[in-house]
Amino acid sequence: MRQVRTDMALEASQAAGSIPGVHVSQWEEESVSITEVRVETEEAAQRLGKSVGTYLTLECEGVRRRDPAAREEVQNVLGEEIARLLPPDEQGAPVLVVGLGNRRVTPDSLGPKTVDGTLVTRHLLRELPDKVDERLNPVCAIAPGVMGATGLETMETVSALVKEIHPRCLIVIDSLAARASSRVGVSIQLSDTGIQPGSGVGNHRRALNERELGVRVIALGMPTVVYAVTIARDALEILGEGETNPAALDEVTKSLFENEIGEMIVTPREVDDMIDDAAQMLAGGINRALQTALSPEEIAGLGRA
Repeated sequence: MRQVRTDMALEASQAAGSIPGVHVSQWEEESVSITEVRVETEEAAQRLGKSVGTYLTLECEGVRRRDPAAREEVQNVLGEEIARLLPPDEQGAPVLVVGLGNRRVTPDSLGPKTVDGTLVTRHLLRELPDKVDERLNPVCAIAPGVMGATGLETMETVSALVKEIHPRCLIVIDSLAARASSRVGVSIQLSDTGIQPGSGVGNHRRALNERELGVRVIALGMPTVVYAVTIARDALEILGEGETNPAALDEVTKSLFENEIGEMIVTPREVDDMIDDAAQMLAGGINRALQTALSPEEIAGLGRA
């Protein structure tokens, strides 16, 4: 049986077809296409392979061309959508931004690089309350790294921080894996279901979600890789080698791409530029969602300070 390897709820829904308890809707804001997948029941979640909750996919063709105007529109729309998912402010509690991934592995560095571009203010509001713009909201951020480098599970680090600083919300960023190569570096997925660190590169760790942490977790990501086996299957099917004998196709792709060295993943040659562009867009959307009283120009100026 053909398996769809993807972290994108939109792609999983397209592959699964109509499922009771899964509702899909689509609309446009500016030049950004938004697709919402709502998973409403546990039965639907099991069939789709996604947690119960809401998943938004933002796509803009101009992003592929590295059009600055398109990236600006994506940041605006992303900021609005993140803001809608935020819980009410409770006595000035901060938002904790968590950038998952390995900074030393380019396709997996989206989370840490997005944290680099996030405007952090909690320390300023605590240490210099009389000298800081009163319009600022408290934000803190961390890129906890990977267990191979730190010896710590991401959940251990994040749960300790949650207990210490009592944030009103977490925004967690990670690299994802897509089913379609056309979505790599272009599509953005936003959800209220939390996230499983390392899912994009097949290295699953303990999930970060509201049930585990006791605080709302907004997951934000972009596909940066595609499984090589997926591309191979597509090629074989285009050549007519897979539709008549799916079992043989499974065996061929397994022997080629799932051997003793592990599964292979594919990322674009221009992955460095792609990650830099993506991190800038995601950080821009986060900053606009968390600092709604500031203009984009003011946020940019504070980020350079």
